[in-house]
Amino acid sequence: MVSPYTSSRLMQRHLIKVVSILLAAVSVGCVEQTMTLTSNPPGALVYMNDQEIGRTPVVREFTWYGTYDVQLRKEGFETINTKTRVTARGWNWVPFDLIAEILPVTFRDRQSFSYTLRPASTQPADPDAIMKRAVRLRDALEASEAPATTQAVR
Repeated sequence: MVSPYTSSRLMQRHLIKVVSILLAAVSVGCVEQTMTLTSNPPGALVYMNDQEIGRTPVVREFTWYGTYDVQLRKEGFETINTKTRVTARGWNWVPFDLIAEILPVTFRDRQSFSYTLRPASTQPADPDAIMKRAVRLRDALEASEAPATTQAVR
């Protein structure tokens, strides 16, 4: 027959082992998610979701998967406005993401996106065409049904 003292000691040992294993499993898992944005030519200013993040090539950590609004600007080149989709890897889908977080392995998700900038037009603007467009826009604005909210102060 097992004495109560021996039974209590066995329970304590098992509890310590279980707690140790759980702590080790939770503390060692890691997921690193980075995206790299490059452009041709390099050095374009990058805005992601209306926040400046740097000049290409730029590496940024991210947390959320989904669609990002990306804008690239560089003097002498046309501005790029696009939506960039960042897709989760298979190990980062529910419920596999929980397992990836607790396994004693570092998972790395490195996603790369490249953009090609086109040179801006070097043709001079036609002043007559610009004036005609301005008149059309002014006429459309004056013809709109929006009430005038303020009067010019003289």
